[in-house]
Amino acid sequence: MTETPAPEHVRRVACVGAGVIGGGWVAHFLARGYDVTAWDPAPDAEPRLRRLVDAAWPALEQLGLAPGASKDRLTVTDTLEEAVAEAQFVQESAPEKLDLKRELLAKLDAATPAGVVIASSTSGYPMTDMQTEADTPGRLVVGHPFNPPYLIPLVEVVGGERTDPEAVRWASRFYDLAGKSVITMDREVPGFIANRLQEALWREALHMVANGEATVRDIDLSISEGPGLRWAIMGPMLTFALAGGEGGMTHMLDHFGPSLKSPWTRLEAPELDKALYDAVVAGCDDAADGRTIADLVAERDRGVIAVLRATGRLPGSGTE
Repeated sequence: MTETPAPEHVRRVACVGAGVIGGGWVAHFLARGYDVTAWDPAPDAEPRLRRLVDAAWPALEQLGLAPGASKDRLTVTDTLEEAVAEAQFVQESAPEKLDLKRELLAKLDAATPAGVVIASSTSGYPMTDMQTEADTPGRLVVGHPFNPPYLIPLVEVVGGERTDPEAVRWASRFYDLAGKSVITMDREVPGFIANRLQEALWREALHMVANGEATVRDIDLSISEGPGLRWAIMGPMLTFALAGGEGGMTHMLDHFGPSLKSPWTRLEAPELDKALYDAVVAGCDDAADGRTIADLVAERDRGVIAVLRATGRLPGSGTE
């Protein structure tokens, strides 16, 4: 890792894969004042990517652009090799197919300047399984974002068995400087942290829909108007600790611990058969109530920004 530029000195980022996640990364890095080169094999990649950046830019302007930030600092290249030729950091965001990830990361390793850290946006694969074909796997890390990367601060960073620990430290520092909220994981965990928690809630929701116990609208409302508002301030652990009053988590566990034996959850995934599939899809359509995807995205973006501002997590926003 001796040739790696210091995170503070990074000026050019390459984004390989320009779909929803990759495009979100492009928008984020542009807003933070970086020069960005991007590549995607799709024939319409450039116009689609620029539309995504244009759509994200109003939200990014509200969040606050870094000095020098500009959409004009985006270059879309014809080849992968051109995209990474002068990159000082690489963010890979290809589809979730293990063979594809292995092949692509090996190509990126061969084409990217020596010492430059390469991060994968994978949402589930451990880096140990993805770095098998790379000649220098020590610089490969996971940098798992949450959608959309330009708006949701979280990124989970973890290496594989052959990753140099210094690459993990470097990536965590870089993401921090790039305005992300970083979790540096000590070890690989299937699905990482946030997805594991999100998946448990998702499976329980599917069970309730499948059994006719709640509608999609009921489930979403139960979170957005209930614990979700608390989780925006602090996570579930501290939220539960507050349920113990002055006794904190100790009293909470003493008082509510026995309820863990109650049959409240069914964490095994239900069969996603056609009936459940149709019920979930129809429920989402009903909950949308005529709003388009674009309408919902804009509504979500405004809402998250308002929460971030109200909770003092935007520069200069403060709480009184």
